[in-house]
Amino acid sequence: MNDVSAHLLAGEAVTLGGVNLALGRGAARVHILKDIDLHIGRGEAVALLGPSGSGKSTLLMVMTGLERPDSGSVVVAGQDLLGLDEDRLARFRGKNIGIVFQAFHLIPTMTALENVAVPLELAGIRDADAIAERELAAVGLAQRARHYPAELSGGEQQRVALARALAPDPAIIVADEPTGNLDEATGRDIIELLFRGQAERGTTLVLVTHDSALAARCSRVLHMRSGHIEGPASVASKVE
Repeated sequence: MNDVSAHLLAGEAVTLGGVNLALGRGAARVHILKDIDLHIGRGEAVALLGPSGSGKSTLLMVMTGLERPDSGSVVVAGQDLLGLDEDRLARFRGKNIGIVFQAFHLIPTMTALENVAVPLELAGIRDADAIAERELAAVGLAQRARHYPAELSGGEQQRVALARALAPDPAIIVADEPTGNLDEATGRDIIELLFRGQAERGTTLVLVTHDSALAARCSRVLHMRSGHIEGPASVASKVE
């Protein structure tokens, strides 16, 4: 049995083994991730807590294949990401990983509908427009589908970004401070939509946040400091 089959049978959505990553050059080179071992089960909601600079966002980048580690293994949804070239990795990510950033990263020259549909088309998913319309309706934007990002509020733009992340029905959603640019009330709405989408679809959620109350809604909380995960990375722990 190969490693991928073993991970699938184990029901793991994300498996990292011995991951190290340093960024920069020469004297400015910084060791960001240090011997990370992490196992996240299918359907889990996991929060990453830790101070700025602890490596949380970089860890998400490694999980999504947006950063390649210097050493170690990265298996997501049964696929060894380090064995894929950039084209295959992009196709895999488009179908299997939904990403929600603090900054919305919408394309300003595209409507809300196009921002959701175009990534589906690039991933080879059929009926992209119909799926995009459904997902925008699910986040309360059915009447705003033909509006451009500049015509939408910050909360509406993040709803578009969330619809885009959920549209391919991905195996895993990663969210990096998804409410960081929103007011408190709007942020709560986004979080409710995020957790509802995760629960209804059985999707794995990995959430970076500084908010311990938000983290406590997850099934497991991991604390990062100086590039390490503190404590067990595969045993449930809640915020005290």
